[in-house]
Parts: sequence; structure tokens; C-alpha cells
Amino acid sequence: MTIRGLVAACLAAFGLAAGAAGGALAADKEVRIYNWSDYIDPQILKDFEAETGIKVVYDVFDSNEILETKLLTGKTGYDLVVPSATFLSRQIKAGVFQKLDKSKLPNLVNAWPEIYQRVAQYDPDNAYSINYMWGTTGIGYNVDKVKKIFPNAPLDSWSLIYDPENLKKLSKCGVMLLDSPEDLLPSVLTYLGLPPDWSDVKNVQKAAEHLAKLKPYITKFHSSEYINALANGNICVAVGYSGDIFQAKSRAAEAGKGVNVEYSLPKEGAQLWFDQMAMPADAPHPDEAHAFMNYMLKPEVAAKASNFVQYANGNLKSQEFLDAEVKDNPSIYPTKEVFARLYTVPTIEDPKIQRALTRAWTKAKSGR
Repeated sequence: MTIRGLVAACLAAFGLAAGAAGGALAADKEVRIYNWSDYIDPQILKDFEAETGIKVVYDVFDSNEILETKLLTGKTGYDLVVPSATFLSRQIKAGVFQKLDKSKLPNLVNAWPEIYQRVAQYDPDNAYSINYMWGTTGIGYNVDKVKKIFPNAPLDSWSLIYDPENLKKLSKCGVMLLDSPEDLLPSVLTYLGLPPDWSDVKNVQKAAEHLAKLKPYITKFHSSEYINALANGNICVAVGYSGDIFQAKSRAAEAGKGVNVEYSLPKEGAQLWFDQMAMPADAPHPDEAHAFMNYMLKPEVAAKASNFVQYANGNLKSQEFLDAEVKDNPSIYPTKEVFARLYTVPTIEDPKIQRALTRAWTKAKSGR
């Protein structure tokens, strides 16, 4: 799953700087990375170049579907990509990735066993990927706007969003939802008291039908615009990724315009997700890709990334380098009690289920 707006200018500047420095770097020492937008501290890329002499070419995307289309088409030209684990699983089976050479990843000793064990349900033996970040999908909200419009709002429940009467009230100040069926529909299923998985097509259809009824009250479906929209006070509620909400909170605080953003993990349960670094089968620079992954597995580098994007990472030893506001935030690094309420969503294996989900999502977004 990102910071996902503020660093766009920084990355653009970095790209220009990298191009200018290209003559100083060996032409064959290059790594091409395709990652979520606003999902890395640009300084990490500069430091990697300075330490290794490997030029970084860095591009961004905003949805797993965009990445998957490129991967399945083949010849992406990228050495490293960052799919979410639910997509990674079926992409591995499609043969689009190559196995990692763990002899080139000595810093894997810093991996967090519990996180890698959970990831193994998507990537058996963790053979094809390393964890970049992990987080949750929950509710971000503007404290003051919600309080003014809806004083008794159930901020700790999915009913805040998915109860039609509640959403109707909130629509007055703006509501945005993720444009990702795999990440959004499980929360609707949870609200409806149904299993947050894809085991029953009828349940998926029920979730889509319920969401379609809410369409008149939804400002927009988008998987990154809600960050700035929340930070600027343009909307009051969003269903989004944990780190994105905290980035919105930080941006709002930096702007100093009195916008107070908070994040809630609903009591009914919320999705736990993982974003993984993996190498396309035809990666042109596999040695440089391994070098970059090994660099990201350094505890201090993993911590630098988490401190910037405000997501948890799968590097256990990085925790001593984390900022207190990240490490001690239970919405970023959940307590054992909260962790117990988090669920993972299985990969969609059956093409019939995938087609049903696509149809259901189209219906939900169109409102009919």
C-alpha cells in the first residue's frame, strides 16, 4: 500500500540531480525502481547513490492495478517494484518475479520474524520479496469538522462511514474512499457482519450493492488525493491507509491552519496489509536491485523510511532508530490487543471471483 503528494517536487528535483550526476556514475551501475507515490524519503535515494555509486531511476504509481498491468505485459524495464502482498501472491504464480539471492542480502538478519511469517502466506518461504512497509486500513477524520456536524459520531466504528444516515451527515463536509476494491470492500463486508474475504461471490455483491447506495454521499474514490484533501480541510472523513492519514495529520500541523486530523481503527476489525519489494523476472540490473534491497534492510535506513512515511516496517532492529512519535503510536505499531483485531485478506485466485469483484466494484462506483 506511501509520504503518497508532498515529496513529488522533491523526487522531481532528485531526478534532475541524478541526471546531472549521471556522468559521474558508471553507466552500467543503475537500479530502476517503481514504487508507490510519496512512499520514500528522497534523501535515502541520494544516500544510496553516494554510498554505492549506483544511479537510481525512480518512478511512481498510484494503484496495484497499474503495476500489475505493467508486470503482466512484461518487459517493464524495472529492477524493483513494490506490490501489495495480495497482488504479489498471484503475480508470483504468474511467473513475473524471480527468486531472491539471499546470499546477496546479508541484512535480512534484521527481519522481523512475526511480520515475515505473516507475509509467507502470500510469498511462501519469503522467496521472492522483502517487506518494505506494512500498515492498516482505517478511518481518517477532521476532528473539529466532524464534531460540529455530527457531535455523537461513532468514530471507532465502520458505521461512521457505512451507515447511510451517518454518511449523509458527513457528506456536508466531504468524504473520500480508497479507489481499491481489495482494500475497501473488506471493510464494507466487516461492517455488514460478513467475512472480509472473497470466499462467497454473493457476499462481495452484497458489499458492492451496499456501497452503491452510498454513492450519492461520497465525494470521490481515490487512493492518494485524500491525503492533501484531509490536510487542507477540504474533506472531513476518509477511508485510507494508516500512514497516509498520519502524513495528512503532519501536513496539517505544519500548515498551521488549525486542521486537526486523527486516525481510527474500527472496533469491528481492520485490514492488515503488506507492501513488498520484488524483482521482475526480466530485471535488467539484478545485482544492483539486490544492493538496494540490502541497503533498505539496514536498521537505520528502514527507520529513516518509516519516520518519513509514518508506516511500520518489517525490520525488527530498526525500532531503536525510530522516532518516538512513530514507534510509540499504537495506530502505527499496534499493541497486541489491537493487533488481534486485524485481519489479512487472501489473494484472489479464482478468475470467476476476480470478474465478479470487477463487476461489483464498477457497480459500487457508478452507484447503480
